[in-house]
Amino acid sequence: MLNSRDQLFENHEEFRKLVHEHTQYSQRLESLTQKRFLSDDEKVEEVRLKKLKLRLKDQMETIERQHRQHIEAGQVA
Repeated sequence: MLNSRDQLFENHEEFRKLVHEHTQYSQRLESLTQKRFLSDDEKVEEVRLKKLKLRLKDQMETIERQHRQHIEAGQVA
């Protein structure tokens, strides 16, 4: 049985897009953290990526919450 997140990933295009973007930002951040020293531009990029990742995470959590509420409302009805 799929959990809520897996169901959303399979069936919700916007959620899937957000997960994909979040993964890309994570990978780029990982490549930055592997460097011994960051240039000023890279430091700015690192901060920007962290903020973007957080925004995407918030959006994904909102979609998950709405999905759970929808499921719960259907079970109560």
